[in-house]
Amino acid sequence: MVFKGMTLWQIGIVEGIYHLTSLICEVPTGAFADLLGRKKVILVGRICSAISSLICLFGGSMWHFAIAFAISAIGQNLNSGSEEALVYDSMKELGQEERYIKVNSRLNVLIEVAQGIATVLGGVIAEFSFAWCYIVSVIVAILALIPAFLFVEPYVVAVESSIPVERTKVSRILKDHFRVCITIIRGDAELRNILLYYPVVFTFHTIVFFYGQEFFSLLGLNKIEISMIMLFASLISILGALSSERMLSIFGHKAKYVASTLMGAGIIAMSRHNLIVSVIAFGVINYANAVLYPIQSAAINELIPSKQRATIISVNSMLFSVLMVILFPICGLVADHTDLHLAFFILGLLQLIIMIAIKRKKRNE
Repeated sequence: MVFKGMTLWQIGIVEGIYHLTSLICEVPTGAFADLLGRKKVILVGRICSAISSLICLFGGSMWHFAIAFAISAIGQNLNSGSEEALVYDSMKELGQEERYIKVNSRLNVLIEVAQGIATVLGGVIAEFSFAWCYIVSVIVAILALIPAFLFVEPYVVAVESSIPVERTKVSRILKDHFRVCITIIRGDAELRNILLYYPVVFTFHTIVFFYGQEFFSLLGLNKIEISMIMLFASLISILGALSSERMLSIFGHKAKYVASTLMGAGIIAMSRHNLIVSVIAFGVINYANAVLYPIQSAAINELIPSKQRATIISVNSMLFSVLMVILFPICGLVADHTDLHLAFFILGLLQLIIMIAIKRKKRNE
């Protein structure tokens, strides 16, 4: 956007529109995935991604980018929950739900590798032209349609989405669908705990990850050195994703507490004014986060029926977005008035306190 001549306040507005759109559309797009079919929704999501990149490529004003970012957010929402629900229901239909954590871990590894490659290639391409970054994004989005077309809907979803619906009944069907989802969440205390706990943990990690670049800069590192630390974090995340199933087999249901303790302790350790300790702690934080993702995904999917799966997964994503909107600027405000070391220390301490409180509550139940 800077390349297109936009000012920082304009970029801020565009980013705000992106997050607001994502927040508003997260749960409705999950409902569309449950009612219309995950495959269809994923295909539309990739088309949205291509359209967004095309608008960024040819647009020149703030409002062009605002529209592009809003479409991009919708595209992300359409995929959020849909792909996870598609994988789990496909495995459930094949009677292989017990292998879901292993499969989800491998998917997260592929995501980490793809993001690492995209970051490196994006930086190289940007040195020549930002326009080519958008061109490559369009090409990737179009190529992603090929495997998406080959997806096969699980039987229960395929039957549900093939039933013709009159336009006058769409509103009623959506209301009924949301009513059932709310009933499921209200009636399951364990599901509510999962939907509340994991978004908090993942929000803390995301805040530390994004502010981590500024943190290491304040410790005297240059951009190249910081990029190497980020690469190190990605490699550690891959290791975490691969060891998620192993952690669960060793610690059982306590694995989430072990990983959360590692993350909280890592955030506190990172707050120290010591570069080596901070780098190691940053690796521990990313390892723990990668371990938790498949565990969280499996825990949610085991508790919800197929017909409401994508919607409730989207509720989880929405809660994460809400927490990010609230906590991210608060952390920045604390850092501005004190420093990032204190902000990180408070985050780590809060995570440990929340984890201990939830563990005690569950023990009392």
